[in-house]
Amino acid sequence: MEPTAGDLTDPLINHADGQLFLHEAFKIIVEEVLCKGTDVKEKVCEWREPEELARLLDLELREKGEPQENLLQRVRDVAKYSIKTSHPRFFNQQFAGVDYHSLAGRFLSEALNTNLFTYEVAPVFVLMEAEVLRGLRALVGWTEGDGLFCPGGSTSNMYAMNLARYRLYPEVKSQGLWSLPQLTVFTSPESHYSVKKGAAFMGFGMDNVILVKGAVPFLVSCTSGTTVQGAFDPLDRIANVCDKHKLWLHVDAAWGGSVLFSKKHSHLMKGVHRANSVAWNPHKMLVAGLQCSVLLLKDTTDLLKKCHCANATYLFQQDKFYDVNLDIGDKTVQCSRKVDCLKLWLMWKAVGSAGLEQRVDKAFLHARYVVDQMKKRDGFQLLRDVSSHLNQPEFVNVCFWFIPPSLRGKEKNPDYQNRLAKVAPVIKERMMKQGTMMVGYQPLGDRVNFFRITILSPLVSHKDMDFFLDEIERLGNDL
Repeated sequence: MEPTAGDLTDPLINHADGQLFLHEAFKIIVEEVLCKGTDVKEKVCEWREPEELARLLDLELREKGEPQENLLQRVRDVAKYSIKTSHPRFFNQQFAGVDYHSLAGRFLSEALNTNLFTYEVAPVFVLMEAEVLRGLRALVGWTEGDGLFCPGGSTSNMYAMNLARYRLYPEVKSQGLWSLPQLTVFTSPESHYSVKKGAAFMGFGMDNVILVKGAVPFLVSCTSGTTVQGAFDPLDRIANVCDKHKLWLHVDAAWGGSVLFSKKHSHLMKGVHRANSVAWNPHKMLVAGLQCSVLLLKDTTDLLKKCHCANATYLFQQDKFYDVNLDIGDKTVQCSRKVDCLKLWLMWKAVGSAGLEQRVDKAFLHARYVVDQMKKRDGFQLLRDVSSHLNQPEFVNVCFWFIPPSLRGKEKNPDYQNRLAKVAPVIKERMMKQGTMMVGYQPLGDRVNFFRITILSPLVSHKDMDFFLDEIERLGNDL
């Protein structure tokens, strides 16, 4: 029985009961998420309509607490009805699979529950983050620099925009937007939407993420691995322009950055060393687990701290008994910051750079395999067949239409595009409700809805690729 709030003789939390609950909860997590959730004989999802799902989960929060057996059932229900993103047939997003060393790191960082802002409360992780960032910068080609782990690639991109603006107009930190001319960002049409969001968030507006006559360009945002098609901008050519005009070059490599581990595929980011900043999400292709996102900087002038510091004296006292440069919290716009370096560090320690390279190379092989198999089957039309001279996708994104038998040979019919646009949503609904697999779809420009499979999980095999193609056919042949 828990002690009352007025009883000061005992703590409010009973360690024995809590640890027993944790032990039982972990057994459920291992069974439901890590065993069933990675078994191809099990479903990727247990689809329920929102009203039914809310009722099954009993989401209401009440005055009185529940007994342990009820709570363990809650754990089981949450696991059961959640999407199994570690399942070998989850192809829906740019995160998938599981790395058990990284997962152990995530469990450990959650249990330690510290804040990565000062050395006094996070000594292990201040040093660890610095070493992981150093290792990632070395892959970019920098022997010096700075950086930090951020809550997602979008935030990394926004940090880069803020740093570029501050470097050009440091007075913005104290005087605000009133002190600035109209600013603009150059980027490509397929860049991540966070570039536009960042422009809105920072106050110079989405309309200025274009070439505006009379405006002052302050940043060029390139993409290495676009979200939909996996395209890579030509970094060397863009860097030549940025060098000539003294523009900040940012590379959004949230998706594609992990090719830098691969001797075979790092050429896709040739010239990245000439950038000022790089955003990279190891929680994607490296399977480090959500979230694991970094901003890497070439800068050695402490620009991060100069741009973001507020010198809070209750945290960042300058007369501490250790080197106060180890208190890194004033580099960020956050105060509370989770430990995201441990999961990557432990995984990297476990498999080494060679193991991470193998993951990248294998993902490319799987993508090539599924493309080759598509070309042998009727009804699969690759986007690249229409839009490019390339015989293979540039990256591990495979974009395609499935053409049901009823539409084959009818490409010139006036209603063909409208009918084709309805195919992917219906197939997606069927696969979700049957729970067999998950893959995303989207329109792009004047192209109607098409599927995009992103292949990155180290748990997949050619059998899963074959199943994927068979299942698309099974779910769509009658449309």
